[in-house]
Amino acid sequence: MNIYVTNLSYEVTQRDLWLAFEPFGLVRSVKIIKDKYNGKSKEFGFVDMPSETEARFAINSLNGKEFMGKQLKVNTARRRPKRGRRRKPCAK
Repeated sequence: MNIYVTNLSYEVTQRDLWLAFEPFGLVRSVKIIKDKYNGKSKEFGFVDMPSETEARFAINSLNGKEFMGKQLKVNTARRRPKRGRRRKPCAK
């Protein structure tokens, strides 16, 4: 199950997030989203846990909890809607 975690501190690393979720079950992957231009955290990320039961336990346990100075918001991640192909602008 893919979990959406937001309101992360800028200092949180993927390892920090992994260690926060690990007590609730097996963690398959962790990804903190970063700005492609300056490399800073965008203050959100995703945690993937293979067991839905363990993932729901982690969500219920960590949502609203203080983590590295900020109150986490933890939810089930929603799938992105499919977008059409981008068209290149016409040359003038």
